[in-house]
Amino acid sequence: MNHFMTSKNKFSGFIIASFVALIFASPRATAQSNGFEMIKHLELIDQIYEHLDKYYVDEPQPGKMSVAGITAMLKNLDPYTVFYPESDIEDFRLMTTGQYGGIGAIITKMKDYNYISEPYQDKPAQKAGLRAGDKILTIDGKDMKSKTTEEVSDALKGPKGTTVSVKVDRNGQTMTFDVARDEIKLPDVPYSGMISSTIGYVKLDGFTQTAHNDVKTAFLDLKSKGMKEFVLDLRGNGGGLLIEAVKIVNMFVPKGQTVVTTKGRVAEENRVYQTLEEPLDLQIPVTVLIDGGSASASEIVSGTLQDLDRAVIVGETSFGKGLVQRSYDLKYGTKVKLTIAKYYTPSGRCVQRLEYYDKELGSKPEEIPDSLLKVFKTVGGRDVMEGRGIEPDVKVEIKELSRLTSTLFTNNILFNYATNYVIANPTMADAKTFKLTEAEYNAFKEYVLKQDFTYSTASEEVLKKVQKTAEEEGYYDESKAEFEALMSKVTPSKSRDLDKFADELKMLLENEIVSRYFYQEGRVLNSFNHDDILIKAISILENKSSYNTILKK
Repeated sequence: MNHFMTSKNKFSGFIIASFVALIFASPRATAQSNGFEMIKHLELIDQIYEHLDKYYVDEPQPGKMSVAGITAMLKNLDPYTVFYPESDIEDFRLMTTGQYGGIGAIITKMKDYNYISEPYQDKPAQKAGLRAGDKILTIDGKDMKSKTTEEVSDALKGPKGTTVSVKVDRNGQTMTFDVARDEIKLPDVPYSGMISSTIGYVKLDGFTQTAHNDVKTAFLDLKSKGMKEFVLDLRGNGGGLLIEAVKIVNMFVPKGQTVVTTKGRVAEENRVYQTLEEPLDLQIPVTVLIDGGSASASEIVSGTLQDLDRAVIVGETSFGKGLVQRSYDLKYGTKVKLTIAKYYTPSGRCVQRLEYYDKELGSKPEEIPDSLLKVFKTVGGRDVMEGRGIEPDVKVEIKELSRLTSTLFTNNILFNYATNYVIANPTMADAKTFKLTEAEYNAFKEYVLKQDFTYSTASEEVLKKVQKTAEEEGYYDESKAEFEALMSKVTPSKSRDLDKFADELKMLLENEIVSRYFYQEGRVLNSFNHDDILIKAISILENKSSYNTILKK
């Protein structure tokens, strides 16, 4: 122990001494007082490690403690500055490239087991015969009962060319599949196609290194099919590589146009990103679809096209992430992703929604007050505001799901019924036109009524609070009959609510069922049947006067 501590202290002393030399020798170093604070706290951390190693009641685990300490330290900065230990490098790779080594399937936990929830089309899991709804019993002979989703996912991942044996339960039958792992690349564009005789549509799910090329290829293909108007769907797209966003904007605006400017504490991060190529089409009418899941690079594309009056933005207000990250390689196969700058769209606004410098322990970030926000102008003089994400030019309110529907979704009752449906119906003719018949929906209702679940309505919860207040104030007894009558109307009734919310339940169930036959592309196609945001975008593109009025052309 003493020998270990002596070696450790020498090593720690060398690190701290080197850090001191680096701080005070660097021409870009901050004030010496700041350097001293850094050294002081590094020494304190070193001493804590030393005392833990000498005196702690149990044998300390320095690896786990280090990762926990680093993670806690970075959480004090902003939500996007993250440390990746060697064990999480595969997750980092997936985030930046969309690639990983594995079988190509999404899994989900239900009670004690994980299930295949969605295999990717033409990937190893689907080719080997695994289906959505398969309960994963063992992987390479190891029992997967009570394992976390992360543990099961790690067991399924591995180098291209290796084989993994997956034993599943399918409708009571035990089956084993030997799946050859491959390099899985999640598509940035899961679907593109003509949605009318003249309107082309591209769904973009991410901004990995292939995003621009995938969108460009799809766009040119649609042009060859007679596209005269274009819809770019960025809903649910959490972002990715900034440069890919710049390239996609470049498809619709002239060469040399400023797309985004970044500003950071370090002068080298103050950059201006301009378009470098000739555009593909400067005239085609464009609508961009966004929602609360559209963030970062999605907001650069939608915000820049909005600032330049080049597209009509349709949907819901975006997430509001106006920060830029860069990753740095560290020792021992680890990485750190740091927020290095804020980005600004051509009008000069930053879309960052949350005030992440809130230092109060345990408090959540708060929205920046309106009094601190500034209004900017598009090139045509339209008002756009900073600090709120991207607010659409045409807002489409999406109704929240009922408590019943949310309960059936989160309890996987919709998922399990879809599994049973596919067993009873091995084939489906078409994803886009599929609709549940009344008989099929009635069968679903019978299935739901046999399930064990409870839920409450918002009205019921509010009424109970009012009742409690009335009791405290002495008014309840004289209005008891009225309260009870009203409570009977808002208390959940599974049978009544299955009819009341049939439309939204059918929407989700049909989409889940379609995915079992036509995978991710089928989901997109089927969603066209009830997509209010897309329907609004189409109506704008079909009415040139409306399109031009919105953009003040």
